[in-house]
Amino acid sequence: MSLEPQIAVTPVHSPSSGRKWGRGVSAVFGFAATVFLTFLGLLAITFFIGRVIPIDPVLAVVGDRASNEVYEAARVAMGLDQPLPVQFFHYVVNVFSGDLGQSVSTGRAVVEDLSRFFPATLEMATIGIIIGVALGVPLGVIAASRQGSVIDQIIRVVGLLGYSMPAFWLGLVGLALFYARLRWVGGPGRLDIFYDGLVSPVTGLLLVDSLLAGEPEIFWNAVTHLVLPSSVLGFFSLAYIARMTRSFMLDQLSQEFVTTARVKGVPERVVIWRHAFNPIRVPLITVIGLSYAGLLEGSVMIETVFSWPGIGNYLTTALLNADMNAVLGSTLVIGAVFIFINKVSDVLYRVLDPRAR
Repeated sequence: MSLEPQIAVTPVHSPSSGRKWGRGVSAVFGFAATVFLTFLGLLAITFFIGRVIPIDPVLAVVGDRASNEVYEAARVAMGLDQPLPVQFFHYVVNVFSGDLGQSVSTGRAVVEDLSRFFPATLEMATIGIIIGVALGVPLGVIAASRQGSVIDQIIRVVGLLGYSMPAFWLGLVGLALFYARLRWVGGPGRLDIFYDGLVSPVTGLLLVDSLLAGEPEIFWNAVTHLVLPSSVLGFFSLAYIARMTRSFMLDQLSQEFVTTARVKGVPERVVIWRHAFNPIRVPLITVIGLSYAGLLEGSVMIETVFSWPGIGNYLTTALLNADMNAVLGSTLVIGAVFIFINKVSDVLYRVLDPRAR
């Protein structure tokens, strides 16, 4: 048995770990402050646009046949008689408390309407961006690796069509061909009419809710209705993603480290997908994020053509009815999505690129 004294060793925290923890906390606070200030700026823009455009929100509520007394009473009740800074303060307080006002078009709270309509747009745009990324990235890589070939020219023409073809025209052609003539896909709307209302909304995403409810028949019916509008959106995102991927890859393939790898006898597949493609993942994240946000914001035409009950269709109806609460609420949600996707892209940028940390 050893008689040597036992010495307790107390772990010592190095100063470097404390500095790293401090940098992490400051980064989190900086991120939160940036998001807050950006969202506050978005609130200011939407508020003042709502006050500048030549639409009287009081007339939208009381009608153009209301008396002056009724008009003034509604104006006071809506707080429009107060100074603009006071109105903006109340607007900010209401937004942060989850109150976006009442919709004239539907008679419901705007928050309730957006919780119904936004998941439909989110579902369609998500499938669309998956299609765009799954096809656009490989096509861009192939076009760059075979620059000047027939395949490269075909892919560039496809990208040009995606940029120049009107969305509503492509949607109408798709409905006429794949739905009316070939019967390969479902028609307008999210479901056939006899399935409507059979699945209780949980997430608002019909594919998810039908699986949660154990209704595979409704799930596949929703897929047949979703595939065409999502493919149209996916085609437009594919064109943009393929073009940007090709541009990034051409820049990387001309670098010296790629030439060195080829001289060393590295297989061409490894040169393209490991040496040349890995460095472009970081800028591609920004491209994909912007494309996704663009699909969420720019799906108005597609939703109109396909009678899709999404936020674009809701926004269009609100504009036609001069429903300013619904217009501002929809604009606010779309802007918030842009902010969120942009910040997620920044985080992924830092994760994949150590130089940005």
